[in-house]
Amino acid sequence: MTETRTDGRVARGNQTRQLVLKRAVEIASVEGLEGLSLGRLSTELKLSKSGVFALFGSKEELQLATVGAATKVYLEHVVQPARDLPAGLGRLWKVCAGWLDYSRQRVFPGGCFFYSVSAEYDAREGKVHDTLATARTNWVSFVEQTVHEAQQSGEIEEKTDAAQLTFELVALMEMANAESVLHNEFTCYDKAAKGILNRLRAVATDTSPLPAS
Repeated sequence: MTETRTDGRVARGNQTRQLVLKRAVEIASVEGLEGLSLGRLSTELKLSKSGVFALFGSKEELQLATVGAATKVYLEHVVQPARDLPAGLGRLWKVCAGWLDYSRQRVFPGGCFFYSVSAEYDAREGKVHDTLATARTNWVSFVEQTVHEAQQSGEIEEKTDAAQLTFELVALMEMANAESVLHNEFTCYDKAAKGILNRLRAVATDTSPLPAS
């Protein structure tokens, strides 16, 4: 009987945690991680303040948990769909197109969560900065690894500078996100997609894995 009660409390705690984090990533993508507070979240979600404090303990813990929750969403929408494809040029295009769709569809209300909060913490020190810096490094490394795999499959010219190509692809994606969020317009995603396709065609040994336009 005691075990059942304990399991029930744990399940309710997990549900509350997921509810809080779902709202936290929405707020942070628009207002930044500094816009989060345990009191605000408990009030907005009509939850016990003491219960929310017990789940996170401090604002920094809440911020770190929010980054972790956003990472899971990011992996689900951008990374995993590309991993389901075989290594090569088609996978690289899927990574880029998936990122543009993730931003365009406003999976997070403020556009790309990581673009937004990284600007907030790029010149700071501490655990939150380090966690965001690691997430950024992991993302860029994933794109570069995907470029390397396309080279190894023979679909991108071997002489291509993978790090430079990665930098250019990421820059086009992030520019589209920045312009769209700032001006509330969406044609920039088509411009970014065109730029990415042009860049990939320039280094491809065979363009057939890419869309015609």
